[in-house]
Amino acid sequence: MRLRELAQRLGCRLEGDGEIEIHSLAGIEQAGPGQLTFLANPRYAHKVKATRASAILIREPVAGLACLVSDNPYLDFARALALFYQPPRPAPGIHPSAVIAPSAVLGPNASVGPLVVIGEKVRIGANAVLYPQVTIYEGVEIGDDFLAHAGVVVREFCRIGHRVTLQNHVVIGGDGFGFAKDAAGRHHKIVQSGIVVIEDDVEIQSLSSVDRATMGETRIRRGARIDSLVQIGHACEVGEDSILCGQVGLAGSTTLKNNVLLAGQVGVAGHVTIHENAVVYAQSGIGQDVPAGAVVSGSPAFDMKAWRRAVTAFPKLGDLMRQVRQLERRLAELESARQESSLGQ
Repeated sequence: MRLRELAQRLGCRLEGDGEIEIHSLAGIEQAGPGQLTFLANPRYAHKVKATRASAILIREPVAGLACLVSDNPYLDFARALALFYQPPRPAPGIHPSAVIAPSAVLGPNASVGPLVVIGEKVRIGANAVLYPQVTIYEGVEIGDDFLAHAGVVVREFCRIGHRVTLQNHVVIGGDGFGFAKDAAGRHHKIVQSGIVVIEDDVEIQSLSSVDRATMGETRIRRGARIDSLVQIGHACEVGEDSILCGQVGLAGSTTLKNNVLLAGQVGVAGHVTIHENAVVYAQSGIGQDVPAGAVVSGSPAFDMKAWRRAVTAFPKLGDLMRQVRQLERRLAELESARQESSLGQ
């Protein structure tokens, strides 16, 4: 594809030779002739001079290199990548080894792979792709353009919207972790009678689990993105366009409002609300509500700027304690000398 055509399709301003042929995309250090790269973070601007790429997506043009000038180079690089690579899609049809209940309804253009199981009264919209060994329990309702990779399980009566992608071995609607203890200390399982609702345009990465509610629903709202190895407990709510990075854990009845970002290994106690546009740094522990727009870190988490000052001081605590002890000894010596001097008078 010529760079001029690529600029038109992305809506970017072209600076330089528009006749350059672009055959693929690569990172700024790996790119070579015929490839397009990008610069989104000014921290790496010094690497532009050394790149061998034929062109670059960038906010401000640079001399000596063909540029596609963009207000959001990272987003436009993602859009460009989609122009050059589309993952293979299996052809429509139902594999002979798939087991589909007579009452299940599949929309047009569905692709159902080997050993897929679809239960009674399931309804799936148009253009679904179910890779091998996907299991859809009874009574599930799913919208159009559903993509479930191998090993996905969607449990009974859950509801999934349009354009939802579930990566390998995601479990939707597994039982919430609920037990009641009797007088003898034995645990009795609490029936998990609720469901999971996943709204439109959600993607959930591999090996993550969204538990069904004890009563009512667990809800993942439109546009949320959930990374691998994430645990979402029963009756949680994840707000629109929120991002949960790898190994995040939400205890039951946690509420995330819209556009919340939880970095890797964040743990959230139950019955906590994290409000709009909050950011929680990696490995933080959330035990109380987080205000809208707050940026917090640590365990227990508190304001990120204060946390940075505290972390900077932490390695120095040993030295500070030694200095304090030395000062205490010196003060004691001075006080003893003062008392001796007073007695001598």
